Amino acid sequence: MGDRNMQQSGLLCRKTLFCWFAVAISLVMLSMIYFGSTGRPRFVDHNLLPNDKVFSVIENRITPSRARNDEAVIGEPSLSDESARGEPETQNCDPSNALVKVYMYDMPSEFHFGLLDWKPDGNSIWPDIGTEIPGYPGGLNLQHSIEYWLTLDLLSSRFPDRPGPCTAVRVDDSRQADIVFVPFFSSLSYNRHSKDFPPENISRNKLLQQKLVKYLADQEEWKRSGGRDHVIMAHHPNSMLDARSVLFPCVFILSDFGRYHPNIANVEKDLIAPYKHLAKTFVNDSAGFEDRPILLYFRGAIYRKEGGNIRQELYYLLKDEKDVHFSFGSIQANGINKASQGMHSAKFCLNIAGDTPSSNRLFDAIVSHCVPVIISDDIELPFEDVLDYSKFCIFVRSSDATKEGFLMNLIRGISREKWTKMWERLKEVERHFEFQYPSQKDDAVQMIWQALARKVPAIRQKVHRARRFSSVLS
Repeated sequence: MGDRNMQQSGLLCRKTLFCWFAVAISLVMLSMIYFGSTGRPRFVDHNLLPNDKVFSVIENRITPSRARNDEAVIGEPSLSDESARGEPETQNCDPSNALVKVYMYDMPSEFHFGLLDWKPDGNSIWPDIGTEIPGYPGGLNLQHSIEYWLTLDLLSSRFPDRPGPCTAVRVDDSRQADIVFVPFFSSLSYNRHSKDFPPENISRNKLLQQKLVKYLADQEEWKRSGGRDHVIMAHHPNSMLDARSVLFPCVFILSDFGRYHPNIANVEKDLIAPYKHLAKTFVNDSAGFEDRPILLYFRGAIYRKEGGNIRQELYYLLKDEKDVHFSFGSIQANGINKASQGMHSAKFCLNIAGDTPSSNRLFDAIVSHCVPVIISDDIELPFEDVLDYSKFCIFVRSSDATKEGFLMNLIRGISREKWTKMWERLKEVERHFEFQYPSQKDDAVQMIWQALARKVPAIRQKVHRARRFSSVLS
């Protein structure tokens, strides 16, 4: 009997120790889930738990360090390079780890996707881009489509399975934001709705600009900063013609400053963004110096106004030169494909000032790996604070280019070795001028966000200086 009691007592003791051991393990596992590997509390949305894919992304998210993003490294492999070696990893973009925190107004759809004939469902403001993305019109509309790509990127910035970098992320509280993003598709508004249609005596484009000014004036965010931390896209040179003189305290994203007074737009305050190229990207380009029979290529409108008069002068100087293709061309009659074929077959491509200092022709040449020859004295270039264009472009002053024989002597004097170095550099930098969704590492969308992030300290200084005496009166 005593032995039996001892056995039962020992068994009970072992069971008790096992229970306490199991409880201890459970507590340790729960604390690991709750605090995470950093020791800080991690809050898990239990509504996501049944979805194994989403849960695994949240638990294994990649959060790039701020120091790495602040370096704005340009020469590293892009996500498109990495994807060739395997599937890109996904991450949940945490605002605390983003390079720039962005507050985006929930503006009525008539300002953005409504211009693409998207119809809201009920009270929705934005399309459900997780299931369907409204298409953007092709042709020349595409070259000024930055508003579309940036807005899509912000809308997807907190998707739990979002691929790519955590550069810009949308935040819900404007006081936590570095910049305030205004999602007005101004270029599309100009391209599609700048004409008056009777009986209306005002175009839809002008009406939307009037509504935009009133909308912003009523927002607390605009009142708080005077618009200095607001970002407005006006990439088409004729977009925002009526509202720009009122909204000038903001940061404009432009293609150039050709039609802006310096007090309204300038390189210190605003941002130059690339055009969406229309020519086809030269994939797997092995067509080196000897494989490109055309020495110098230009296809486009020859007779232009304002600063574009130089095109006519160059046409008469170069039209009879050997190995030079200089012809009129347009988007009509398969013009984009013809231009792509020509650029892919040329060593150098002319980028000459037209009605404005810039055009998408420069970016067509870059993705065609045709060394650009830039003849535009007033041109401003995207991301020039981090990109040295002299490594892959030739710059010629207009006064020199129109001298008899100057341009051809310069081009013919460039050695095969120098051209090859520039050609190789073009293949390295082309990714910085690609607009795409989903956005990828160091592509055009990410480069724009990075450029805006570099402006944040100056923006913040302006906002703070403007508040010097406001606190006394409040």
